[in-house]
Amino acid sequence: MNVGVDVGGTFTDAVLLEDNKVRATAKVPTKKDLLESVLEAFDIVLKGVNTKELERIVFSTTMITNLIAERKYDNVAILLIPGPGLAHETYYFGTAVHILSGAIDYRGREIAPLNDREIESILADLSRLGYHRVCVVGKFSPRNTTHEKRVAEIIKKKYPDWKIDLGSLIGGQLNFPRRVTTTYLTSATREPYQHFINSVRQALAVRKIDADVFILKADGGTMPLENAEELPVETIFSGPAASTLGVQALIPPGETAVVVDIGGTTTDLALILSGQPLLSSKGAKVENQLTQVRTLAVKSVPVGGDSALQQVGNALVIGSGRLGPAYCMGGPAPTPTDALRVLGLTELGDPVKAEEAMTGLGKPLNLSAQDTARKVIEMVVERIASEVNNMFLDWEQEPAYRVWEVLQKKKVRPSLVAGVGGGASGFINQIAAKLGCDPYIPPYAPVANAIGAAVARPTMQVSLRADTEQNYYIIREEGFQDRLKDRHFNETKALALAKEKLIQRAAKYGLVVEAGEIEIIHREVFNMIRDWTTTGRLIDITVQTPRGITGRIEGGV
Repeated sequence: MNVGVDVGGTFTDAVLLEDNKVRATAKVPTKKDLLESVLEAFDIVLKGVNTKELERIVFSTTMITNLIAERKYDNVAILLIPGPGLAHETYYFGTAVHILSGAIDYRGREIAPLNDREIESILADLSRLGYHRVCVVGKFSPRNTTHEKRVAEIIKKKYPDWKIDLGSLIGGQLNFPRRVTTTYLTSATREPYQHFINSVRQALAVRKIDADVFILKADGGTMPLENAEELPVETIFSGPAASTLGVQALIPPGETAVVVDIGGTTTDLALILSGQPLLSSKGAKVENQLTQVRTLAVKSVPVGGDSALQQVGNALVIGSGRLGPAYCMGGPAPTPTDALRVLGLTELGDPVKAEEAMTGLGKPLNLSAQDTARKVIEMVVERIASEVNNMFLDWEQEPAYRVWEVLQKKKVRPSLVAGVGGGASGFINQIAAKLGCDPYIPPYAPVANAIGAAVARPTMQVSLRADTEQNYYIIREEGFQDRLKDRHFNETKALALAKEKLIQRAAKYGLVVEAGEIEIIHREVFNMIRDWTTTGRLIDITVQTPRGITGRIEGGV
């Protein structure tokens, strides 16, 4: 038996699966005390179950997605060591950015030293401004971490209570702007994510569950719980990935569909082509900045059933944040859920309170409660449909989409919109009509995210870095370093070694994988030239066991 748990901003969902059948489901409000919410969901789906029979539990969460969508993350100062190259004005990331002297070249050699006095002066300025969280990123820090570590030492000495994140530990690839964004978001969301991980651990301990536990990543793969807390940004689109896998497991095999997951805080969009989720070739994009996070081609739109509504001038406006539950469920402000209740499109909440919310919202515009509710629904439908059309401009540029389009032998868009999440039943028919598509609400749609987590195939990664001139290699995930025993070591042999190490690492977690099905998710080779002769190579390879779902969902009991 497997359990999937999705911790959302509004509800925490859980499902218990046995032989690809849904045995139990739960949907409970997400409270400020996450432990209470997870325990409540556990108690519902595990009622009468011997927890020793559980094989695997997978958690997904929209926590990081929601924090970023609503911009409710910590203030973080960025200290950059870019060295020579682009003008410093290029490195602007919407927060406090300071450029430090010093430089490391692509080989990892120091070509300009740091200036300790300059660093101390910048830190004093940040302290006066109230910053207590800093990330430090050097352009070639994956080749040599000396400068980043030196800056961290100075920070710890002067301000021991500050939180520090180093780019070399967050992203191992050499794309500097993407590594900066990835490090920044990791630092900004680390504290609330740690709270999430601690709640998960406490819930498992309280209920004496010792099954294998994984966290769902943005690409639909998973990572063991013990490795998850170091890289919160890997879950940046965990919720959208869960809903995508859930729909994949719930629709007919080989189907093509747009996934629209309408939650309380956000609406998540994704695409399934001929039964397979579309993977982004460029990585996760956050506020128009690309990151080094591998992800499905998804987007989170800051509008959901609990989005706060307000009247501004002569217009109704959908806010980008959630102030609490819907007004009809005891919340502080009118929401789209109240509009659905007034129109009889949901059974949630108190109809009298919903009527009151829509009446108060529409009164300055001389609109009745019914007319106000219809206008709100139209606004939500228009916003989501517009975002889907915008996403198609991105989806159509993906290599996998182009291949799919060639196989269709004509230019065509998917004709099915699969609606899941708590708000699907109220909105999806109108959204599909707006897009000229057929609507489809699969079974178990309200808990599709939890189903997606439960059916996610466990995955593992191994990142290998080799320097053939220095004659060594390291496995980053295990902190392992060894000498190269083959003086003719090349990219092909590096890939074979990485796969061998991955198979060994996966076996520790009971995962059986064949070399032929391993995914290559990053490959980079730098030739080192001296006196017009190649003297060695720097080889970076990351491999992962295959993503996917363990099976399709059959009828429940």
